[in-house]
Parts: sequence; C-alpha cells; structure tokens
Amino acid sequence: MTHLEHQGYVGTAELSAEDGVFHGKLAFIRDLVTYESDTANGLVKAFHEAVEDYLEDCKAEDREPDRPFKGQFNIRTRPELHRAYALLAAKRGVSLNELITNTLESALPEKRHTAA
Repeated sequence: MTHLEHQGYVGTAELSAEDGVFHGKLAFIRDLVTYESDTANGLVKAFHEAVEDYLEDCKAEDREPDRPFKGQFNIRTRPELHRAYALLAAKRGVSLNELITNTLESALPEKRHTAA
C-alpha cells in the first residue's frame, strides 16, 4: 500500500480493481476522512484537499484536529522484559522512557528518526 503525506498527515492510496477507482483515508487518526478519484494524480489532489478541508472543518467547529504521531504509544511486553529494561535504565541513570526511545531510534535506518 502506498502512503501520501501532507501537513504532517498520512493518507493511504489504494485501487479498487472492481470499481476502477482510487481511494484512501487519513491514517493514524481517530476521525474518518476519506477521498477518492478516477486517476492516481487526482487521488493525490483529493488527498491534499481532504487534509485542507479537515483542518478547515475543525477550525469552523472550534475543535482541535486529531494529530497523528503525538509521540506517545503504549506497548505490552512480558513482565520480565519490563523489569530488565527498568533495571538497565536505573543502572544507566536514565529514565525508562529515555532508554526505550534511544533503543527504538537505534533500530531505525540512518536519518529515518528525524521529523520531516
């Protein structure tokens, strides 16, 4: 699946072979925002318009738009792994959050963990 990006929002891009229509939705937010087009280039344009319309609608409704990637997410792991990382963080004199963030960053390919 292809992803589109505009103003910090990510959208999907798919083809319905059955209908011959390109379609997508904003990903990683709770609100449902969809778009479609008969052409690939039209889908990109429809995605950009959907983001702009979403932001304008939120402003008109005086509500904060849902933002993807807020920098927080919950993970579930085995208690013994949680314990091991908590003890390692304490030993290194850093927070568990800092240790996990550094571990996650080191697992990404070069320059992938900087904001675009």
